[in-house]
Amino acid sequence: MTTQATFNPQAFIELALSRGVLKFGEFTLKSGRVSPYFFNAGLLNDGEALSLLAQGYADKLVQCENVGVIFGPAYKGIPFVAATAVALSQVHGKSVPWGFNRKEAKDHGEGGVLVGASVAGQKVWIIDDVITAGTAIREVVTILKNAGATIAGVLVALDRQERGQGELSAIQEVQKELEIPVLVLSQLSRKNEERADKVPMLSDLRESGAIEQDADSVFFIHREEYYSDSAEVGKGLISIAKQRDGATGDIDFSYNSSLTRLADYGELTEMPF
Repeated sequence: MTTQATFNPQAFIELALSRGVLKFGEFTLKSGRVSPYFFNAGLLNDGEALSLLAQGYADKLVQCENVGVIFGPAYKGIPFVAATAVALSQVHGKSVPWGFNRKEAKDHGEGGVLVGASVAGQKVWIIDDVITAGTAIREVVTILKNAGATIAGVLVALDRQERGQGELSAIQEVQKELEIPVLVLSQLSRKNEERADKVPMLSDLRESGAIEQDADSVFFIHREEYYSDSAEVGKGLISIAKQRDGATGDIDFSYNSSLTRLADYGELTEMPF
Protein backbone atom coordinates (compact mmCIF):
# COMPACT_ATOMS: atom_id res chain seq x y z
CA MET A 1 0.00 0.00 0.00
CA THR A 2 1.34 3.42 -0.96
CA THR A 3 1.02 6.40 1.41
CA GLN A 4 0.10 9.69 -0.26
CA ALA A 5 -1.11 13.09 0.92
CA THR A 6 -4.87 13.49 1.15
CA PHE A 7 -6.78 15.22 -1.64
CA ASN A 8 -6.76 19.03 -1.47
CA PRO A 9 -9.79 20.70 -3.17
CA GLN A 10 -7.95 24.01 -3.55
CA ALA A 11 -4.98 22.31 -5.23
CA PHE A 12 -7.39 20.60 -7.59
CA ILE A 13 -9.10 23.89 -8.53
CA GLU A 14 -5.69 25.49 -9.11
CA LEU A 15 -4.64 22.57 -11.31
CA ALA A 16 -7.91 22.82 -13.25
CA LEU A 17 -7.32 26.52 -13.86
CA SER A 18 -3.69 26.05 -14.90
CA ARG A 19 -4.59 23.28 -17.38
CA GLY A 20 -7.55 25.13 -18.88
CA VAL A 21 -9.93 22.51 -17.48
CA LEU A 22 -11.89 25.26 -15.72
CA LYS A 23 -12.57 28.36 -17.79
CA PHE A 24 -14.59 31.50 -17.16
CA GLY A 25 -16.63 33.35 -19.76
CA GLU A 26 -19.96 32.61 -21.46
CA PHE A 27 -20.52 29.01 -22.52
CA THR A 28 -23.57 27.30 -23.97
CA LEU A 29 -23.84 23.89 -22.31
CA LYS A 30 -25.26 20.65 -23.66
CA SER A 31 -28.44 21.43 -21.73
CA GLY A 32 -28.79 24.67 -23.72
CA ARG A 33 -28.08 26.86 -20.73
CA VAL A 34 -25.51 29.65 -20.75
CA SER A 35 -22.98 29.34 -17.93
CA PRO A 36 -20.28 31.76 -16.73
CA TYR A 37 -17.80 28.88 -16.51
CA PHE A 38 -17.00 25.62 -18.22
CA PHE A 39 -15.38 22.48 -16.81
CA ASN A 40 -13.73 20.26 -19.44
CA ALA A 41 -12.58 17.13 -17.62
CA GLY A 42 -11.19 15.76 -20.87
CA LEU A 43 -8.19 18.06 -20.35
CA LEU A 44 -7.19 16.12 -17.23
CA ASN A 45 -5.22 14.16 -19.77
CA ASP A 46 -1.95 13.18 -18.11
CA GLY A 47 -0.89 11.02 -15.20
CA GLU A 48 -0.43 13.84 -12.69
CA ALA A 49 -3.89 15.32 -13.22
CA LEU A 50 -5.70 11.99 -13.41
CA SER A 51 -3.98 10.58 -10.34
CA LEU A 52 -4.83 13.69 -8.30
CA LEU A 53 -8.50 13.41 -9.24
CA ALA A 54 -8.57 9.64 -8.66
CA GLN A 55 -7.04 10.11 -5.24
CA GLY A 56 -9.83 12.54 -4.39
CA TYR A 57 -12.48 10.05 -5.46
CA ALA A 58 -10.75 7.24 -3.53
CA ASP A 59 -10.33 9.31 -0.36
CA LYS A 60 -14.04 10.13 -0.41
CA LEU A 61 -15.17 6.57 -1.16
CA VAL A 62 -13.32 5.04 1.77
CA GLN A 63 -15.47 7.23 4.02
CA CYS A 64 -18.65 5.86 2.42
CA GLU A 65 -20.68 2.76 3.15
CA ASN A 66 -22.06 0.28 0.64
CA VAL A 67 -19.25 0.51 -1.91
CA GLY A 68 -19.87 -2.74 -3.78
CA VAL A 69 -18.98 -1.58 -7.30
CA ILE A 70 -17.77 1.77 -8.65
CA PHE A 71 -19.10 2.77 -12.06
CA GLY A 72 -18.01 5.32 -14.67
CA PRO A 73 -20.56 6.60 -17.22
CA ALA A 74 -19.29 6.67 -20.82
CA TYR A 75 -17.16 8.28 -21.91
CA LYS A 76 -15.34 10.62 -19.53
CA GLY A 77 -16.25 8.53 -16.52
CA ILE A 78 -14.33 5.50 -17.83
CA PRO A 79 -10.75 6.69 -17.12
CA PHE A 80 -11.93 8.23 -13.84
CA VAL A 81 -13.38 5.00 -12.50
CA ALA A 82 -10.40 2.92 -13.66
CA ALA A 83 -7.90 5.28 -12.03
CA THR A 84 -10.01 5.40 -8.87
CA ALA A 85 -9.98 1.60 -8.60
CA VAL A 86 -6.17 1.73 -8.81
CA ALA A 87 -5.99 4.47 -6.14
CA LEU A 88 -8.28 2.52 -3.82
CA SER A 89 -6.00 -0.51 -4.14
CA GLN A 90 -2.60 1.20 -4.00
CA VAL A 91 -3.32 3.95 -1.49
CA HIS A 92 -6.06 2.45 0.69
CA GLY A 93 -5.50 -1.27 0.27
CA LYS A 94 -9.06 -1.85 -0.95
CA SER A 95 -9.76 -3.87 -4.09
CA VAL A 96 -13.10 -2.63 -5.43
CA PRO A 97 -14.72 -3.99 -8.63
CA TRP A 98 -15.40 -1.40 -11.32
CA GLY A 99 -17.29 -1.11 -14.57
CA PHE A 100 -18.65 1.26 -17.18
CA ASN A 101 -21.19 1.44 -19.98
CA ARG A 102 -21.09 1.80 -23.73
CA LYS A 103 -23.06 4.47 -25.56
CA GLU A 104 -24.35 1.84 -27.98
CA ALA A 105 -25.24 -1.76 -27.21
CA LYS A 106 -22.83 -4.37 -28.57
CA ASP A 107 -24.48 -7.17 -30.55
CA HIS A 108 -21.51 -9.56 -30.53
CA GLY A 109 -19.04 -10.95 -28.00
CA GLU A 110 -20.40 -10.38 -24.50
CA GLY A 111 -23.03 -8.02 -25.91
CA GLY A 112 -25.02 -5.39 -24.05
CA VAL A 113 -24.07 -1.92 -22.84
CA LEU A 114 -22.35 -2.78 -19.55
CA VAL A 115 -18.65 -3.67 -19.32
CA GLY A 116 -16.58 -4.82 -16.37
CA ALA A 117 -17.78 -6.00 -12.98
CA SER A 118 -21.34 -7.26 -12.70
CA VAL A 119 -23.67 -4.80 -11.00
CA ALA A 120 -26.53 -7.25 -10.42
CA GLY A 121 -27.39 -7.31 -6.73
CA GLN A 122 -24.60 -4.80 -5.98
CA LYS A 123 -24.63 -1.39 -4.32
CA VAL A 124 -23.06 0.91 -6.90
CA TRP A 125 -21.39 4.30 -6.59
CA ILE A 126 -21.39 6.33 -9.82
CA ILE A 127 -18.29 8.45 -10.51
CA ASP A 128 -18.51 11.42 -12.88
CA ASP A 129 -16.98 14.85 -13.47
CA VAL A 130 -19.96 17.20 -12.98
CA ILE A 131 -23.74 17.34 -12.81
CA THR A 132 -25.13 20.12 -14.99
CA ALA A 133 -28.80 19.39 -15.62
CA GLY A 134 -28.73 15.84 -14.22
CA THR A 135 -29.90 14.23 -17.47
CA ALA A 136 -26.84 12.00 -17.93
CA ILE A 137 -26.94 10.76 -14.33
CA ARG A 138 -30.64 9.91 -14.61
CA GLU A 139 -29.92 7.91 -17.76
CA VAL A 140 -27.12 5.85 -16.21
CA VAL A 141 -29.16 5.27 -13.04
CA THR A 142 -31.90 3.77 -15.22
CA ILE A 143 -29.37 1.52 -16.98
CA LEU A 144 -27.94 0.29 -13.69
CA LYS A 145 -31.31 -0.33 -12.07
CA ASN A 146 -32.45 -2.28 -15.12
CA ALA A 147 -29.36 -4.46 -14.64
CA GLY A 148 -30.34 -5.20 -11.04
CA ALA A 149 -28.13 -2.70 -9.23
CA THR A 150 -28.96 -0.58 -6.20
CA ILE A 151 -27.59 2.97 -6.48
CA ALA A 152 -25.62 3.79 -3.33
CA GLY A 153 -24.73 7.31 -4.44
CA VAL A 154 -23.04 9.61 -6.93
CA LEU A 155 -19.60 11.18 -6.56
CA VAL A 156 -18.60 14.14 -8.76
CA ALA A 157 -15.39 16.13 -9.04
CA LEU A 158 -16.98 19.58 -9.16
CA ASP A 159 -20.28 21.04 -8.03
CA ARG A 160 -21.05 23.72 -10.59
CA GLN A 161 -23.89 25.04 -8.41
CA GLU A 162 -26.15 24.88 -11.46
CA ARG A 163 -29.81 25.58 -10.83
CA GLY A 164 -32.20 22.77 -11.69
CA GLN A 165 -35.68 23.04 -13.17
CA GLY A 166 -37.01 24.85 -10.10
CA GLU A 167 -35.56 26.57 -7.04
CA LEU A 168 -33.26 23.66 -6.13
CA SER A 169 -29.82 23.14 -7.61
CA ALA A 170 -29.37 20.38 -10.20
CA ILE A 171 -27.57 18.24 -7.60
CA GLN A 172 -30.30 18.79 -5.02
CA GLU A 173 -32.92 17.77 -7.59
CA VAL A 174 -31.04 14.55 -8.34
CA GLN A 175 -30.78 13.78 -4.63
CA LYS A 176 -34.46 14.43 -4.04
CA GLU A 177 -35.81 12.71 -7.15
CA LEU A 178 -33.61 9.61 -7.03
CA GLU A 179 -33.33 9.50 -3.23
CA ILE A 180 -29.56 9.02 -3.30
CA PRO A 181 -26.66 11.03 -1.85
CA VAL A 182 -24.50 13.13 -4.18
CA LEU A 183 -21.01 13.89 -2.86
CA VAL A 184 -18.59 16.43 -4.34
CA LEU A 185 -14.82 16.86 -4.18
CA SER A 186 -14.85 20.62 -4.82
CA GLN A 187 -17.35 23.31 -5.65
CA LEU A 188 -17.76 26.73 -7.16
CA SER A 189 -20.05 29.21 -5.50
CA ARG A 190 -22.89 30.97 -7.33
CA LYS A 191 -24.32 32.62 -4.23
CA ASN A 192 -24.10 36.00 -5.96
CA GLU A 193 -26.93 34.88 -8.25
CA GLU A 194 -29.21 34.58 -5.23
CA ARG A 195 -28.89 38.32 -4.55
CA ALA A 196 -30.54 41.23 -6.31
CA ASP A 197 -27.09 42.77 -6.66
CA LYS A 198 -25.12 40.13 -8.60
CA VAL A 199 -21.68 41.61 -7.91
CA PRO A 200 -19.53 38.85 -6.32
CA MET A 201 -18.27 39.22 -2.76
CA LEU A 202 -15.34 37.71 -0.86
CA SER A 203 -17.75 35.72 1.32
CA ASP A 204 -18.94 33.86 -1.80
CA LEU A 205 -15.68 31.87 -1.64
CA ARG A 206 -16.25 30.42 1.82
CA GLU A 207 -17.42 27.07 0.52
CA SER A 208 -14.62 26.77 -2.08
CA GLY A 209 -11.85 25.33 0.05
CA ALA A 210 -9.60 27.79 1.89
CA ILE A 211 -9.25 30.29 -0.94
CA GLU A 212 -10.79 33.18 1.00
CA GLN A 213 -8.39 32.76 3.92
CA ASP A 214 -5.21 31.69 2.12
CA ALA A 215 -5.16 33.91 -0.97
CA ASP A 216 -2.92 36.98 -0.98
CA SER A 217 -5.15 38.66 -3.56
CA VAL A 218 -8.71 38.01 -4.75
CA PHE A 219 -10.04 39.72 -7.88
CA PHE A 220 -13.59 39.28 -9.20
CA ILE A 221 -14.75 40.08 -12.73
CA HIS A 222 -18.39 41.06 -13.19
CA ARG A 223 -20.45 42.14 -16.20
CA GLU A 224 -23.94 43.32 -15.36
CA GLU A 225 -25.15 42.78 -18.93
CA TYR A 226 -24.84 39.02 -18.35
CA TYR A 227 -27.73 39.31 -15.88
CA SER A 228 -29.70 42.29 -17.20
CA ASP A 229 -30.76 43.32 -20.71
CA SER A 230 -30.95 46.93 -19.55
CA ALA A 231 -27.33 47.09 -18.39
CA GLU A 232 -24.72 49.06 -20.31
CA VAL A 233 -23.31 46.88 -23.09
CA GLY A 234 -19.57 46.32 -22.98
CA LYS A 235 -19.05 47.60 -19.44
CA GLY A 236 -17.47 45.41 -16.80
CA LEU A 237 -16.21 45.64 -13.26
CA ILE A 238 -13.03 44.30 -11.67
CA SER A 239 -13.53 44.10 -7.92
CA ILE A 240 -10.34 43.85 -5.86
CA ALA A 241 -11.88 42.13 -2.85
CA LYS A 242 -8.65 41.25 -1.07
CA GLN A 243 -5.05 42.39 -1.40
CA ARG A 244 -2.59 41.90 1.42
CA ASP A 245 -0.08 44.41 0.06
CA GLY A 246 -2.33 47.04 -1.44
CA ALA A 247 -5.67 48.75 -1.59
CA THR A 248 -9.02 47.15 -2.40
CA GLY A 249 -11.72 48.67 -4.56
CA ASP A 250 -13.51 48.54 -7.91
CA ILE A 251 -12.25 49.31 -11.42
CA ASP A 252 -14.54 49.75 -14.43
CA PHE A 253 -13.39 48.39 -17.78
CA SER A 254 -14.64 48.08 -21.35
CA TYR A 255 -15.12 44.68 -22.97
CA ASN A 256 -15.40 43.82 -26.65
CA SER A 257 -16.90 40.34 -26.87
CA SER A 258 -16.24 39.94 -30.59
CA LEU A 259 -12.50 40.40 -30.02
CA THR A 260 -12.38 39.06 -26.43
CA ARG A 261 -10.56 42.27 -25.55
CA LEU A 262 -10.44 44.32 -22.35
CA ALA A 263 -9.46 47.98 -22.11
CA ASP A 264 -9.75 50.96 -19.79
CA TYR A 265 -13.35 52.03 -19.45
CA GLY A 266 -14.43 54.14 -22.40
CA GLU A 267 -11.54 53.23 -24.72
CA LEU A 268 -13.59 50.69 -26.71
CA THR A 269 -16.77 52.75 -26.96
CA GLU A 270 -16.29 53.38 -30.69
CA MET A 271 -15.77 49.71 -31.45
CA PRO A 272 -18.74 47.43 -32.28
CA PHE A 273 -19.95 45.24 -29.44
